[in-house]
Amino acid sequence: MPDSPASVEPAVSEKLSAFEGIKSESQFLRGAIAGELVDGNDFFGKPSIQLLKTHGTYQQDDRDARVKKVGGGKSTKAISFMVRSRIPGGKLTAAQLLAELDIADQLGNSTLRITSRQGLQLHGIPKDELHECIRKINDMKLSTLAACGDVNRNVMCCPAPQRNDPVHDELQQFADRFALRLAPQTSAYYEIWLRDDETGEEQLVNENGRTAHNASEKYLHVNGRSYRGQEQRGSDPAGEDVEPIYGPTYLPRKFKTAIGLPEDNCVDLYANDLAYMAIVEQGRIVGYNVLIGGGQGITPSAAKTFPAVAQPLGYVAPERALDLGVAVVKVQRDHGNRVDRKVARLKYTLANLGMDAFREYTAAYFGSPIAAPLPIEVTGFDDHLGWREQGDGRYYYGLNIENGRLLDNDKIQLKAALREICRTLNCTLRLTAHQSILFIDLKAEDRAAIESICRAHHVPLSEEISAVRRWSMACVAKPTCGLAVAESERVLPGVIDLLEVELNKLGLANEKFTLRMTGCPNGCVRPYNCDLGLVGKTDGKYTLYVGGRLLGDRLNFLYRDLIPTEELVPTLRPLFLYFKQARHADETLGDFLHRKGAADLLAWSEQFAAQAIS
Repeated sequence: MPDSPASVEPAVSEKLSAFEGIKSESQFLRGAIAGELVDGNDFFGKPSIQLLKTHGTYQQDDRDARVKKVGGGKSTKAISFMVRSRIPGGKLTAAQLLAELDIADQLGNSTLRITSRQGLQLHGIPKDELHECIRKINDMKLSTLAACGDVNRNVMCCPAPQRNDPVHDELQQFADRFALRLAPQTSAYYEIWLRDDETGEEQLVNENGRTAHNASEKYLHVNGRSYRGQEQRGSDPAGEDVEPIYGPTYLPRKFKTAIGLPEDNCVDLYANDLAYMAIVEQGRIVGYNVLIGGGQGITPSAAKTFPAVAQPLGYVAPERALDLGVAVVKVQRDHGNRVDRKVARLKYTLANLGMDAFREYTAAYFGSPIAAPLPIEVTGFDDHLGWREQGDGRYYYGLNIENGRLLDNDKIQLKAALREICRTLNCTLRLTAHQSILFIDLKAEDRAAIESICRAHHVPLSEEISAVRRWSMACVAKPTCGLAVAESERVLPGVIDLLEVELNKLGLANEKFTLRMTGCPNGCVRPYNCDLGLVGKTDGKYTLYVGGRLLGDRLNFLYRDLIPTEELVPTLRPLFLYFKQARHADETLGDFLHRKGAADLLAWSEQFAAQAIS
C-alpha cells in the first residue's frame, strides 16, 4: 500500500450514483421516513435506509437471531437498528451516560458501545422504538444528527483534561465550534424525531431547560450545551439555503475530522479526511498544521480503492482555522466523485486533483492564500489510561473498556460498575478514540472508591491488563453489521488470550504496539496504519497487515492473506521471535516490520516453519 497512491482517473459516465438521486429527491433528508416510521413494518425502504444514516441510525439484520427465527418458521431477517450519538470530543456528563445505559436496557439489546470516534452506539433498537430512542437521546441534550451519513461526522479531539494549561480546553472548544458549524441545517430531523404527536409541534429542550416550540427557539445540542439554530435553518423543503454549506445533496461520501497535538496523536490525525494538528508555543496554540486526505476503507475487488494517511495542506492561524475547514469541505462537496461511491472520499478527490490544485481550490473558498505547513510531525501517542494528575489538584482516571462494549454478564458487570461510579461520584466523563472512558475532576479520596467498585464488579483496572490488550481495538462486525464478512469484537479477546502467552514466553509482555481487528475491509477501527492489522476477508479468515506504527502516520503493508482464525497467533509468533532477535535498540515492532519488509519477513517465516518441521 503506497503512502502516496497514484491518481484515480475521473469517472467517464455522467450518470450519478443512485444514492445521489435519493438525496436530491429527499427534500433535505425527509424522504418517506416519517410515513414509513408508522407503517406497521419492522423495516424501512431502501431510500429511507440511506437517508436515516444522516439522522444517526442504521437498519441492521441480526444474523444470530435470524437463524433462530428461520428455525421457528418465521421471517428470514431479524431487523433492528443501531443508533449512534454524536459526541464531539467525547465529552459526557454522568447523567448522560446513565441515560444511555437506561435506553440500552429499556429499548435495545442491553449493551452500549463506545466507538473508535468517541461516540456511543445503541444496538438492537426495534423500529417501533426508534422514535422514542432518538427523542430520549435529545432529551438528555445529546444528538444523533450527523453521527453517520454523507456529512461531517463526530469531531474527534484529545480528551485529556489538563487544567494547568489552556491548550486542551481550547482544543475541545474548537471541536464544539466545528461540530456546530458543520451540522446539517435542515429541519427534517426535528420534524421527524422531536415533534409532539398530540400538538404537531416540534419539541426540543432549550438552554434554559424548557421546551422550545418554534424554529426561532430551536437549539442544537453539542456536549450537553444547547446552541440556538442558525438563521439559515428553515422549514421550506425546497429552499436550497436550508443547507448553506452542504447544499441539497450534501457531500459525496462521509467526512471525518480530528483535532490533536503532535506530542499526543491519540485521535489518529492521519486517518481522517481533515485533521488539525495544534502548534503550541509558550503554553498557547499559535496555529494549526492542517492535514487532508486520510481514510481507511478499501474494496479488495476494486484496485482503484486504497487506504491513505493524511497529507499536510497548510498552516492556519487559530482565528481562521474553522473557515479553512469549511473551505476544504466545500472543495470535497464540489469536486468529490458523485458517480462511484467506492472512490468518493476526500482521499480520492485529492489523488485526482493533486495537492497543488486542491490547495488552489481551497484557497479560493478560503478567500486568501494558504500558508505552508510548519515542519512539525507527530512524536507521541497517549491512551490516557490509569491515574493522572490534571494540574489543578484533581485527578482523572482512564478505564480500559475492551473493544468499547459496556455490558453485564456472569464474568464482568461493567454497566453496573459504571452506574455506581456515576451515581456515587457524579463525575464528568470523556470517551477516548481507543474505545475507553475517562472519569475526570476526581478528588484524591475518589481513587479508593473507583477501585473498590471495579473490583466488586469484576472489572479489571487499567493497570492490571496486558499491554497487548490495552492497545487493541475491534469493530462490532457480526452479527449486526451488514458489511461484516468475519467476526471481530467476539473473537479478538480470545486471540489476545493466546498472544499474551506467547509474548510472555518471549519476554515481550510489556512491548507497546497497536493491534486492530475488523470484520471487513472498510476499516472502522483503523487497521491500516497500526503495527498489526487483522482485516476480515471471508468467514473465519483474515488478511494480516504489518508495519504501521502506534504514531499512526504510516500505512502498513499486506503480509499474509486468508489466515484462518486458529492460525492467527501461530502466524504472528515467528514475527515476534524475529523482532526479539533482530531489532535495533529502542526499535518498535512496527518500525522493525517496516524496515524488514514483506519479502524478508516471509523468508524468515518460511525458515522458521522449516526448522519447526525438522
